[in-house]
Amino acid sequence: MRNRILKLEKASEQLEPSPSQRNDWAAAVQDYAHDYVDSLPNRKAYVKRDTPSTGLLELPLDGQPKPMEQLLGVLKENLPNDGLNPASGGHLGYIPGGGIYPTALGDYLAAVTNEYAGIFFGGPNAVRMENMLLRWMCDLMGYPKGSLGNLTSGGSIANLIAFVAARDSKKITTDKVKNSVIYLTGQVHHCVHKAIRIGGMGEAMVRNVPMDGQFRMDANALAEMVDKDVADGLYPFLVVASAGTTDTGAMDPLNAVADICEKHNLWFHVDAAYGGFFILADVDNPDGTTIKDTFKGIERSDSVAIDPHKGLFLSYGLGAILIKDIKAQMESHYYRASYMQDTLGATEEYNPADLSPELTKHWRGVRMWLPLQLYGIAPFKAALEEKILLTRYFYDEIQKLGFEVGPFPDLSVATYRFVPKQGDTNDFNARLLEHVQTDGRIFVSSTTIDGVYWIRIAILCFRTHLREVDMLLEIFKEGVEKLVQS
Repeated sequence: MRNRILKLEKASEQLEPSPSQRNDWAAAVQDYAHDYVDSLPNRKAYVKRDTPSTGLLELPLDGQPKPMEQLLGVLKENLPNDGLNPASGGHLGYIPGGGIYPTALGDYLAAVTNEYAGIFFGGPNAVRMENMLLRWMCDLMGYPKGSLGNLTSGGSIANLIAFVAARDSKKITTDKVKNSVIYLTGQVHHCVHKAIRIGGMGEAMVRNVPMDGQFRMDANALAEMVDKDVADGLYPFLVVASAGTTDTGAMDPLNAVADICEKHNLWFHVDAAYGGFFILADVDNPDGTTIKDTFKGIERSDSVAIDPHKGLFLSYGLGAILIKDIKAQMESHYYRASYMQDTLGATEEYNPADLSPELTKHWRGVRMWLPLQLYGIAPFKAALEEKILLTRYFYDEIQKLGFEVGPFPDLSVATYRFVPKQGDTNDFNARLLEHVQTDGRIFVSSTTIDGVYWIRIAILCFRTHLREVDMLLEIFKEGVEKLVQS
């Protein structure tokens, strides 16, 4: 047996490359990455093809080793030439992600060291770092000392963690679910509905609270609905407000909603996955308020979902849930198996694995910690303010081209459409969007609200500047002229 083991050891040692092999591979990958980033200004944001390329499928997983140059060549040939390019400054659709360069370096360090960020016993400094980042975000939201939460893969899991904690904290047991009530608007992100269902609350009553003309939750209507449900003997327990909706970027009246939640002892959750970091921005609104004023009341919430891979321009895969009542969060997610008995000793930090569904957990924190430490906060703040002002600039300029617009943008999302003198307006704008996407230099997306087709602009990529917005305006101008004449 020893001889067989030694033979297998020699074969398996190939998994530990030599220093020269590491250097060669790292240099090739770095060259690929740098060429990609340098080429972005000249690449399309979207490549529309009827049949995406199949080059990746033509390189089979046949168990045979292949040279790095061949593998990178396949990626170079296929990845940028189909579909959406999320790294492009021309990505102005959906809610753009980030991708600042130090994020990749942080992920590299996390992968090489393979630090375990689930339990303090196994990775004390990885856990310290993640909890430090969570406390920084809690402080940003105005949460008191002692609040925490969890670093997640994104807003979907963040919302799920919060809703399960809310369910258990408010004692919504199985027999109470059907008579329990959740309040939200028709503008919440669809992951909110998924989290409600996955969290065992699919049979609860979900009330769609009316909205005002800006697509913001009507707090007076919410108060009336809660009062009626209480009078009818139901169990209202959760309100989900938005700090920046996906469709329109609307900010719900957080302070007024907080008043109602406190009156009735409801769990107040704010989905700020997209908009949360705009709290850093110093920008005045036309009505005399400021962007910071629109966040008033978020400090009174019980939980906030916020995505650093959106508002801090990091690469996809880093969201966060912030929760005031850490005990409630732990009671919902804590579990210990017998094989983990060695980890039960005293710890100076909460274990992330006790505060979420995850046990094995990638060290996500370093991808956020490294850029914050390298840059400080000023460049992030400037970029957020720039995105707000770019959106307002576009909102003004698109009207000069004859477009009808939706509400004045609360943050960095705006809706608009062109109303032709004849023909179906929805169809015209669908064809106009197709014109933009076929051009491909800039990518924007659409939505339908109350049967009306709107084109959206969502400016959040750190590479998006005046150049891209002016280019989009020119593409729209050309598109309208072309479609009107056809």
